[in-house]
Amino acid sequence: MSSRQPSGPWAEQQAYGQPGPHQGQEYGGQAYGSEALQADGHPAYEQEYAQQSVAPHAYEWPQQQAAHPGAAQAADAYPPYYDAYDPYAEPEPEPAAQPTVIVGEAERAPGYTLPDVQESAWDVDTRRSKLLGRVALLFLLLVQAGLSLRLKGTAFQDEALYIASGHYELDNLLHGTKLPADFASYFSGHPKLYPVLAAAVDSAFGLTGVRMVSLGFMLSSTALLYALTRRLFNLRAALGAAALFSVVESTTVLGNFATYDAAAIFLLTLAMYAVVRTDRMPAVAVLLAAPPAALAFAVKYASGLYLPTLVVLAIVTAHRHRSVKAAGRGVVLGAGIGALLGAGYTLSGPLGGISSTTTNRAHGSDSALTLLEHSAEWGGLVFLAALGGSIAYALRGRMGEMPWIEGVTPGRWRRAALGALLTGTALLAPAYQIHLHTQVSLFKHVGFGLLFAAPMAGLGLARLVGPHFRHPQLGIMLYVLTLVFGMVQAQQAYSFPDSSQMTAYLRTMVDHKGRYLAEEQEVPAYYLRDVTGWKQWQNTYFMDYRDKAGKQYTGPDAYRQAVRDGWFDVIVMHGNVTPDTYRAVQAGLKGNTHYRLAAVFPYTTSSGESAYRVWVKR
Repeated sequence: MSSRQPSGPWAEQQAYGQPGPHQGQEYGGQAYGSEALQADGHPAYEQEYAQQSVAPHAYEWPQQQAAHPGAAQAADAYPPYYDAYDPYAEPEPEPAAQPTVIVGEAERAPGYTLPDVQESAWDVDTRRSKLLGRVALLFLLLVQAGLSLRLKGTAFQDEALYIASGHYELDNLLHGTKLPADFASYFSGHPKLYPVLAAAVDSAFGLTGVRMVSLGFMLSSTALLYALTRRLFNLRAALGAAALFSVVESTTVLGNFATYDAAAIFLLTLAMYAVVRTDRMPAVAVLLAAPPAALAFAVKYASGLYLPTLVVLAIVTAHRHRSVKAAGRGVVLGAGIGALLGAGYTLSGPLGGISSTTTNRAHGSDSALTLLEHSAEWGGLVFLAALGGSIAYALRGRMGEMPWIEGVTPGRWRRAALGALLTGTALLAPAYQIHLHTQVSLFKHVGFGLLFAAPMAGLGLARLVGPHFRHPQLGIMLYVLTLVFGMVQAQQAYSFPDSSQMTAYLRTMVDHKGRYLAEEQEVPAYYLRDVTGWKQWQNTYFMDYRDKAGKQYTGPDAYRQAVRDGWFDVIVMHGNVTPDTYRAVQAGLKGNTHYRLAAVFPYTTSSGESAYRVWVKR
């Protein structure tokens, strides 16, 4: 900029040829004429403006200010309107925005919604938790399978009975062959259901294949138990239920046992899962549980003891229903099960086994204290865990890693009812067998009750561990104790006489013409069914005999007299099943010239050492 350039507020406009205020013009309503000029040639308003704002040379460059004395002091007194650029200066922070409050807008809904904060991944069904749960479930199933498969032995009496009868029933269905016995009159399940399935599998894969079917039923039951417990509670409780149920004695034994107990447990679990799974559906959807429930009763009549539990469970788990609507769900299920059972009974005809094995079973001589001790031994840990889970659930609906998030939980009375129902069901089988004073099949029936108590036991294990896995050692201790007790008890229960040598020897001694007496006659009748018929084998439980003189004998006397007369061609006994009959046979053999002791086959069980003794007619 040159010193000849015009100065003042209008200098820039004049430098570019733009006129400033002239004579006759107005600025802000004030006229500026020739009389406004001062002696120095500057208009009066310019001098006034310079006095009010800054010295006229305050905005000049330093070289120009040097030609005008006093300009520098004026510049110091009146700094220019621009600031010098400092690249290292920190920018001043912008003031925080203050919220604008609009009167009358306080009750208006916000423009956004924060998502709900979930609880721990173990308490909610996230993708990660589901994956972890399935991996853990797979591990539990592998452990369960290993525990069952480690049990080995030849066919037990019940296994041989059901599979052998199934072959005859299958021939009757396919070819119309006459049945050798009325199996329906004394079987504890319909003879044309599980026995036929077992016989079909046995024809292709043998006894091992039939036992693998039972293993499949028990593994499926554990998986369904996990699914329904997860729906009732959460993932952690589901894993606890599956873990405890998979290692108890009854589960381990029935997983490698060719009887209809495993099939019945699977059907009951399927029915329970259907009840829980349809809790948010219309009441008619609960009818999906009716077919497996009715079929469970047909497969094993003792399953009828647990059908009322399913009906009440349908009422307790009715989601968002109260009073009449919830009760209606139970009525629908009960009516459906009753209709199916009535239709099945009409089509199948008389089933005397229902009375002789279930509703009017013969009473035994076992004391109530003995039965209570055995029940506590086989299922006490799981029952105590279920009892603790029921109490904790009634007091507090959710354990909650985040207790301020309650979620949707049933009311306290409904929670208490659910715990009492499932845990109390575990007491039905022991109570009924205490009434009968018999421990026959008690260890298996205890397993039926533990199936229903397992969800509450899983919840009890989860509460024992605590939020955020505060006490994992307690849960591990409970699982390990249940595992160890189950392994030891299963090994003791799964201890049968080894009949392989005995049956191999008998194969060389029997044919389709002889008469044979055998303790546990179902075992040789099953293994030797290709060379003998069912009616050729006489058991040691009951017998009527008429001698050559026409005298009638019954009970032990019948066995003693038949042996004296040389009625049987082969006698096979070990004396551990029917001691009275064994003593009667020994009395008949004493001094008897009709028989000779042909072979002795020792074996060892959990009860001790014994031996099969084979007498052959001379």
